Amino acid sequence: MAEVVALKSAHRLELLAEGAAFDVAAPDVPPVAPVRFGARPGMVFEAAAGGRCLPIFKVLLSNQCRNDCHYCALRSSANVPRAGFTTEELVDTFLALLRGGRVQGMFLSSAVCGSAERTQERMLQVVEVLRHRHHYRGYIHLKLLPGVSDAAIEASLRLADRLSVNLEAPSVAHLARIAPDKAFRRELLAPLERAAAMAGPGILRSGLTTQFVVGGAGETDREVLGAGDWLYRKLGLRRAYYSGFHPLPDTPLEGMPAASALRQHRLYQADFLLRHYDVGLPELVFSPEGGLSTAHDPKLAMALAAADRYPLEINRATKEELLRVPGLGPVSVERILGCRRERQIRDARQLAKLGVRRQALGFLTLAGRYQGPDAGQLRLALG
Repeated sequence: MAEVVALKSAHRLELLAEGAAFDVAAPDVPPVAPVRFGARPGMVFEAAAGGRCLPIFKVLLSNQCRNDCHYCALRSSANVPRAGFTTEELVDTFLALLRGGRVQGMFLSSAVCGSAERTQERMLQVVEVLRHRHHYRGYIHLKLLPGVSDAAIEASLRLADRLSVNLEAPSVAHLARIAPDKAFRRELLAPLERAAAMAGPGILRSGLTTQFVVGGAGETDREVLGAGDWLYRKLGLRRAYYSGFHPLPDTPLEGMPAASALRQHRLYQADFLLRHYDVGLPELVFSPEGGLSTAHDPKLAMALAAADRYPLEINRATKEELLRVPGLGPVSVERILGCRRERQIRDARQLAKLGVRRQALGFLTLAGRYQGPDAGQLRLALG
């Protein structure tokens, strides 16, 4: 029966899956179309807890929106087909995909159809039916809509594995340029803060996430990463996603240039340093205009800006110092520290066995000897 419902709703499913594509749930994925692994719309990959990447069903409950965001194809003034699911239709469609082995989870979002609170309640009904009537215990990522109540947040925390609120921009002023109908602090930041405060041990195992639209509001890389860094430190945010702005026809921002894929990539690289390398925001290197380097990845740019600190002696350098060496990551640094406890590291062959990239040799000495490229070669290697 569920397969029949899904087939009858094919066009509607296509519309609602395409609308959901603008919610990014995996890094460096363009927001203009869903990344599909099969012939069915809405089936995409999402980064979940523990480094897993799950095939999930990503869909909107409705694409009828009251907001008129300047960058969005579904804004209220857009002349586009509108569609929505009932609770039973969406549940049946998902269960058909699940039983067929096509997906392992769901990412449920929605445009704000009338009242944000009522739309959130309708999304919660879908999840409640899956959890309680069908006893589904798998992965569910649920979107929190702007300005929803504490009661809706608490119910969402009980039912979902991951919650997200799209801040869209790093500040009040930037949000006003792309989404003037939304209140940054009251409708977006406040629900994210309340969800973080309510999430106790054993709740929300895949954490809280957010998304920024990059390039549409004139924000700098420093401003975007500053907002993300604050969310990581103050709210324990699991991930921030950076969705490069792409102008769409018949939107107020259609004449603006698209954000480059390189800019989006550099933001993810810098974000990774903030989350996994204990790098502080002031250590990142920005241009006078607040942009990351396009010539070098953020870690290499940091090392070049602090050239007087190098080369480091690998047998004496601290963990924090080693983590800042280009070519070394958390895993290889732990291997180096483990090796040092047993014997000195004296040559490049030892490092190769530890999985260290050759690039690191340009910033290290091994038992007092520099074994990297000479200065001319290093300049060429670094561009």
